[in-house]
Amino acid sequence: MNPRIRHNDYSTLKPANVGEWTPLLSVSVVVPAYGDQDKLDRTLAGLAGQTYPSRLMEVVVVDDGTDPPLRLPEHVPERTRLVRSPAAGWGSAHARQFGADLADGEVLQWLDADVVPSREYVEAQVRWHHLADYLVVLGHLRFVPADLGDASPDELFEAGSRMGRVADILERTDNLRRADYDAYRLHVGASGSVHARFFKAAGGMDTSLDLGSDTELGYRLAQAGAVFIPDQESRCWHLGESRIQRRGKEVHRRNTPFIAQRIPFPRERRRHPNRQWLVPYVEVAVQAADYEDTAATVDGFLASSIPDVRVTLTGPWNILRARERRPFLDDPLLDLRMLHAAYEHEGRVRLAQGIDPGPTPVPFRLSCPAGWVPDFRSLRQLTDLATEHGYGLVSVDLGNGRTARLERTAALARARLVGGDDLDRAIDDMFGATRVDGEEYGFAPQATARKPWSQADESAMWKRVAERWMRDAGKWKAEAGAWQRKAEQRTTQGQAKGSPQLHKRVTELLKEFQRRTRS
Repeated sequence: MNPRIRHNDYSTLKPANVGEWTPLLSVSVVVPAYGDQDKLDRTLAGLAGQTYPSRLMEVVVVDDGTDPPLRLPEHVPERTRLVRSPAAGWGSAHARQFGADLADGEVLQWLDADVVPSREYVEAQVRWHHLADYLVVLGHLRFVPADLGDASPDELFEAGSRMGRVADILERTDNLRRADYDAYRLHVGASGSVHARFFKAAGGMDTSLDLGSDTELGYRLAQAGAVFIPDQESRCWHLGESRIQRRGKEVHRRNTPFIAQRIPFPRERRRHPNRQWLVPYVEVAVQAADYEDTAATVDGFLASSIPDVRVTLTGPWNILRARERRPFLDDPLLDLRMLHAAYEHEGRVRLAQGIDPGPTPVPFRLSCPAGWVPDFRSLRQLTDLATEHGYGLVSVDLGNGRTARLERTAALARARLVGGDDLDRAIDDMFGATRVDGEEYGFAPQATARKPWSQADESAMWKRVAERWMRDAGKWKAEAGAWQRKAEQRTTQGQAKGSPQLHKRVTELLKEFQRRTRS
């Protein structure tokens, strides 16, 4: 059974010391390569000298269309294959996935063809994978000039440097032990490893991405329940600057629309109030029931102040037959047909037989019984609560024995990985759980709920508030002017008595007027 790790704090895991243990797992090192034969030769020479048992290690080099084709040099690991990436696709994600599909190892280890590993590189990472099968281990990558020639590992280490952003994150989070759900940001394909089964369960590489696929994979691994571990002893050196170092602003600009579709974080990427995205922020699951109750619940969530929400309306949709003869008003499936008609063309509603229990890239899922209606703030308040405290589960007491559940899907995925009969207990152990009052968070029964709150309603509300403030500001301005004229009159007449109080009152009124008009 897998150990229960709280958030990303892997301190409870005690890996064996390098060189003082007996490896059992087989590992496949997948090396996507394009263009530079000399760097590939150095990478393979480094892999040929690994301390990990050669009988448990294979290397799969994937030539991603180099012309003329790459070749294997003289010094390579015993079990090394060079394969040509299929012409149907190209790019590092496509090459990595092709190599992973061919690999035989229980652990997949990524290494770019311009990265030179230390002798302990494979062993240092794979020792962690003997402790749990949902770990993602990151190598200690440093960047060195490409022209260091035959420098020794120690000379390489002294010459190397880490990317500033990576070093800052590691220092701020105690090497990711204090990191939360965003630990995936340090996942890079240049150096890292994962259990092959876990990689497959998370969905593998997104081969439609030619840049940014490492971050996107890291995010989906996190959603599948991963814990990320940077191993300081798994040293490796990147020969020359990376693309990010050379053209970071251009890479960021180019990747933004592609990554924003697939990763809902950071939330600032999705500033437009009405856009829809490939991966929504929240999925709401509602079981089809009475038409009025179900429609009120679905419409309430669609009116949320969080725009990137998707409602999955579950029901036996497959039993509907469009052309069969039936009574129009006494049809036993009437409510189900009405719901199908109401939402089959709504882009944010998905009609499904049930909820897929596997990992999902959607970070939050809220299950709500039909007949309970949220207000426009409910989803935002619940997700903010979960995010602020790191909760994996927020239970919403709706009354009458009914409960809605907001689950952090990554927490649920890890709970399934660690096993046990009580998933909620596992979530609480690793992420924390809480219970809140539904009325406090804006839920009401369909019979008493207000109509769904729209953005137009919210705009109208703030407009009325602004108008009231302007009216009040006008009154304050008039009163301040009267007091100021009275003070000036007394000063002109030489009536000094009481003038300090008058000036104080005038000053207070003017400050209040300025504060309210700014608001």
